Amino acid sequence: MQDQALDDMDIERERGITIKSHAIQMKYVHDDGETYTLNLIDTPGHVDFSYEVSRSIAACEGALLLVDATQGIQAQTISNVYLAIENDLEIIPIVNKVDMESAMLEESVDQIVDLIGGKASEVIPASGKTGLGVKDILTAIIDRIPAPEGDPEAPLQALVFDSIFNQFRGVIAYVRVFNGSLKAGDHVRFMSTSKEYEADEIGILKLDRVPKKDLKTGDVGYVITGIKESKEIKVGDTLTKTDNPCQDSIKGFEEVKPMVFAGIYPVDNDDFEDLRDSLEKLQLNDASLVFEPETSAALGFGFRCGFLGMLHLEIIQERLDREFDQNVITTIPNVSYHAFTKKGAEVLVNTPNDLPDPMKLDRVEEPYIDAQVITMPEYIGSIMTLCLEKRGELIKQEYLTTERVELTFHLPLAEIVFDFYDRLKSISRGYASFDYTPLDYRASDLVKLDMKLNGESVDALSALVHRTKAEAFGRKICKKLKDLLPRQQFLIAIQAAIGAKIIARETISAMRKDVTAKCYGGDITRKRKLLEKQKKGKKRMRQIGNVEVPQRAFLDVLKLD
Repeated sequence: MQDQALDDMDIERERGITIKSHAIQMKYVHDDGETYTLNLIDTPGHVDFSYEVSRSIAACEGALLLVDATQGIQAQTISNVYLAIENDLEIIPIVNKVDMESAMLEESVDQIVDLIGGKASEVIPASGKTGLGVKDILTAIIDRIPAPEGDPEAPLQALVFDSIFNQFRGVIAYVRVFNGSLKAGDHVRFMSTSKEYEADEIGILKLDRVPKKDLKTGDVGYVITGIKESKEIKVGDTLTKTDNPCQDSIKGFEEVKPMVFAGIYPVDNDDFEDLRDSLEKLQLNDASLVFEPETSAALGFGFRCGFLGMLHLEIIQERLDREFDQNVITTIPNVSYHAFTKKGAEVLVNTPNDLPDPMKLDRVEEPYIDAQVITMPEYIGSIMTLCLEKRGELIKQEYLTTERVELTFHLPLAEIVFDFYDRLKSISRGYASFDYTPLDYRASDLVKLDMKLNGESVDALSALVHRTKAEAFGRKICKKLKDLLPRQQFLIAIQAAIGAKIIARETISAMRKDVTAKCYGGDITRKRKLLEKQKKGKKRMRQIGNVEVPQRAFLDVLKLD
């Protein structure tokens, strides 16, 4: 047993956040002497992992709304509550950490009542540290949340809500049985791929996997079928029996829409196939990751990956490094735009190189988001300044209580991709919470910024930026490259350009050998002759010499500020 029993990833423990949903089953003896089986699932709270929450909601009958008494309701809590309400889940409100000295019990209870209605007496005060309220929560689950419904005699219909890859057993699917039952040794079929297998081992999920002979209607458990190919199983698929299949697949959750795109390339091109395997195995465990192969002139073969946000991108990078030992380079993250040509054709732009020729381009539309920021009144000024600097537009300002304000902005998604969340946290000393939902696409004055080394464009460093921000962004990258690139025998010009117009430049001077060292005394023309000869050699070297950007420099330039 460790401090955090369910958060079993190193990154989860280090950062103190939940990244993966964790399903677990427990037996509870109630006051009436009955033993109840509770299937619980612990979900992440961060906005970047909302897909995990939507999948869990599809498999559940009820939800526990946990509010930290020291912080009150956060922005992402509100969006997750709305998700649960839309799916008709029974919600049990709980105020946690009430034993802390800084707990605001009454304010938190009032906020919950304002958000979901009901009476203040229905909110359960609890503390995980002292154990206060735990019994009340378990009683409320049994009394208020309906038992799973389903027909035990019907054909098997089970929802695959998660999966993991085990190098000895292959793919392990986590399922929730809606109808029918499953026994070890049964022949099963995955409906979306139509592939058939034998259920070698089935069981339930306690702190570890516990094998069982059968899974009945309403049970949650795992199925091992010996699948070795991670492509053959999809999260959200329906599992049924081969000999008596069900007619309809379960309508669980919709396809995920990535918000941020970045290229992931192996440092060594020979590792391309290993990286593909690692991404496929990671996708089993994190269905919100999408990727497709792409090539880059500077970085070789790699993958264009879609993420739900910047934290998601960071976590995927870390997991690739820790769990699969993959050393990767990530390109500048961007979002996907819609470009319209003068002939009226629409082009989806995922990378700066997809942007049509400026002569043929009519307009570019970028995605906007509806952003909610909940904060204390004293930080309103600095938060507004930050959002307006990011081309945001204030839509409304509403006082939830005297101590909490909700600000709603319309912001371009591209502006929050880089450092928005970190800056928001630092200017509000950690007190502001942020959540967003996609809104629509709006026309915007975007330009393609090219980075050139001695006149040659480096495609991995090009970016799509707003015209007003292009110069500052170009200067920043030029300065960074000047510090990172090694000096050569010839002069290197680093330029940021929009089309043919150079908007920023830095120069790395050449390393110079003192060719006049052997001249002592004598005529000045002798020295001049040697220097002229060196000058010609440097000029020729600059024409034929290529500037190689070292992998280390790519990693550092693309580090998010």
